[in-house]
Amino acid sequence: MSVHRRQPSIELLEFMGVVKENGNEQASLPPMFTPLSYDYVLVGKTIDDQERQAFKKQTEYIEELKKKNFKVTKIIDDHLVFYGIQGPKDIFQKYRYLLKVSDACNWSSYQNSLPLTTRIRVVHFILNHTPIHSGENLRDLMKAKVFEARFCLHEKKRQKELKESWARWTACLQGQPITAVRNYFGEKVALYFLWLGWYTFLLIPPALIGILVFLYGLSYFNSSPLIQEVCESNRVMCPLCDTGCKVWKLSETCSYAKLSLLFDNNGTVLFAMFMAIWTTLFLEFWKRHRATFVCEWKVYDWSESEEELILEIVNDADCEPKEYKHSYLHSTLVFICVIVMILVIIGLTHVLVVFRVIIAGFLAKKHFQSNSSHIGAMLAGGLLHFLIITIMTRVNRIVAMKLCEIEKARSFADRERSFTLKMFTFQFFTYFCSLFYVAFILGRINGHPGKYVRIAGEWRLEECHPSGCLTDLFIQMTIIMVLKQTISNVFEYTGPWFYRFMGKRKRSPKLQRKCANCYLKDESEVKDGDELCENCKLRDWHKNFQLTDVDSFSLFNEFLEMVIQFSFTTIFVAAFPLAPLFALINNVIEIRLDAIKMVTLHRRMVPKKTNNIGVWIDILEAIGVLAVIANGLVIGVSSDFIPRLVYRYVYGPCVNDTATNIDCMVGYINNTLSIASVSDSRVMFEPDQMITPDGFYATSCSYKDYRNSDFNVTPQFWLILAVRFAFVIVFEHILVICKFIAAWFIPAAPMQVKNERLFDKLERLKEELTSFRPESLRIP
Repeated sequence: MSVHRRQPSIELLEFMGVVKENGNEQASLPPMFTPLSYDYVLVGKTIDDQERQAFKKQTEYIEELKKKNFKVTKIIDDHLVFYGIQGPKDIFQKYRYLLKVSDACNWSSYQNSLPLTTRIRVVHFILNHTPIHSGENLRDLMKAKVFEARFCLHEKKRQKELKESWARWTACLQGQPITAVRNYFGEKVALYFLWLGWYTFLLIPPALIGILVFLYGLSYFNSSPLIQEVCESNRVMCPLCDTGCKVWKLSETCSYAKLSLLFDNNGTVLFAMFMAIWTTLFLEFWKRHRATFVCEWKVYDWSESEEELILEIVNDADCEPKEYKHSYLHSTLVFICVIVMILVIIGLTHVLVVFRVIIAGFLAKKHFQSNSSHIGAMLAGGLLHFLIITIMTRVNRIVAMKLCEIEKARSFADRERSFTLKMFTFQFFTYFCSLFYVAFILGRINGHPGKYVRIAGEWRLEECHPSGCLTDLFIQMTIIMVLKQTISNVFEYTGPWFYRFMGKRKRSPKLQRKCANCYLKDESEVKDGDELCENCKLRDWHKNFQLTDVDSFSLFNEFLEMVIQFSFTTIFVAAFPLAPLFALINNVIEIRLDAIKMVTLHRRMVPKKTNNIGVWIDILEAIGVLAVIANGLVIGVSSDFIPRLVYRYVYGPCVNDTATNIDCMVGYINNTLSIASVSDSRVMFEPDQMITPDGFYATSCSYKDYRNSDFNVTPQFWLILAVRFAFVIVFEHILVICKFIAAWFIPAAPMQVKNERLFDKLERLKEELTSFRPESLRIP
């Protein structure tokens, strides 16, 4: 027998503090079932009238379970009736045997007995696929309120162990006991926390570099000629709206110019390039760590479709397989509905734009300063966007569910993948449409003095913030990212905590006193046939019933939240270099928050078996490619990096090497401004709008653009535009090539994993050969 060797990838993760494993814990799942355990609990309301339809359905369903030899323990407590359910041994023996002879053979983990996690999964499947005579299954009965709740029980001993080693706030900076999590919650939950831990750890380098980029911009506060030129300027700028706005001094934006330089500097370009490569390395190394753990857990070759077939046969030996079907009509209908939904979300972005324009005009009429009205409109727009996100999240879920029903997926796994893609697509557009508008459209189609673009011919389209368009993007991202994560975490924790707190207050004192006199057996010493007394069972079931309910989408919600955050961290990182830092701080809290919720505040999730994070890996790779494109456009189109570069080498004082003791960027701000004269009949500013803060009447004003006195664009505009497009093309091609090289260079599975699987298969085949009988193959 070969000696099991620790995987280097696991040892590396332990060394880095991502995981915390015991050396012997990587082996097969220990048998966890004891006679004191119940695989499942159903809860219904007590019904005195036996003629009521709900009572008949409840009784009929329980009788159907008994026909399948399930052991059902019924306990009535006031207005509730609890059904403790234990599956018969024969169904688990069938499952173990079918798993052994299946193509995706991982039966070596279950040679002795099945762990409780597997028992729960098998029973959960059978309960959901046991219909009554009317054809209704458990899901239908839950919707009809025949049963109030269904859940699997927390195990006190292992729950306490997870509390001490993982689900506590004081463990925030410690590694996660991933295998212990897998042994309790199943592979699906374990892989989520493994992915989240790896993602959080790898956020440390970009967070540090983002801080350096921030400090790099901070160091130029007093020495940058750009800031000095803005702060010391006497240029009179054109009004930012039609009514209520007056001309203003460029020096008024001194503070905002400093803010803009914090994230719009030369270091931002290198940081965006680094993040594009980082995304690829993160995903490729994640694939290696995933392969290592699923190999250790003996689920590398596990097949979701085959698992479902095995469970179908265990439930009904005469079952027929669900055939693969495809309808072009349904697919076309779903595609059209998805497009319509995306257009609706984009339409809401237009509503947001109109709202900001109206608010800016309203604040200007109230005689707010130009900058104050702009900032007020921006903040109001950010809050409205947050409200739209909150409402549309519910709408998106309903629409995605309805579209999945139209598709009529063959299995739950197929339906889950389809729902994930649709829900993420809707949420992505909900979150990012307004950000794409601010990044690439705002301030570029608003026109110029004498020919401003107006909404409905009345409201003048909004311009970028006077300090630059990236300031708008930065503020918008800060509001959405920080506010959304903070509020989400508060509600995620306080909601279940309050629910449990109220449940404790409602718990029957009489039940507590009775159970205090009961001898609680130790699971390690219990003998077959031993049972807890009825009061202890009821207390345990009550305690689990009063926790927050979980469903198939509980883990999906956690994944969706983190993948949206990953999108914020990578797609517009050029505009918000501190995004990785905020994400890192949030995730350190998020890991323990999710752990505490799952272990102490929520009912136990049904342990799900898997060997990957599903369609999320494809979504993450798509986000990585989109991040390259978006950051290239942000730097090339939205930021002032290219105009500054062109000025330095084409129009600046250092072009002919004649300037000495002068910074090459001196005069850049004035170079970016054009002048509009009040004497021009096309300029329609009101006389009172031309009164400067000093009380003088201005005969001309400046605006940010490259135009001459006839409002025609200058050759410099076309040169900058050409360089912008050239930069975007070169930037994206270089980074995409680097991403492909990195993905090719890093194998998806370590060599030791491949070798271990090879030797494991060889040993299993040899073991089968020793029990082989040649006469069993003879044809009679």
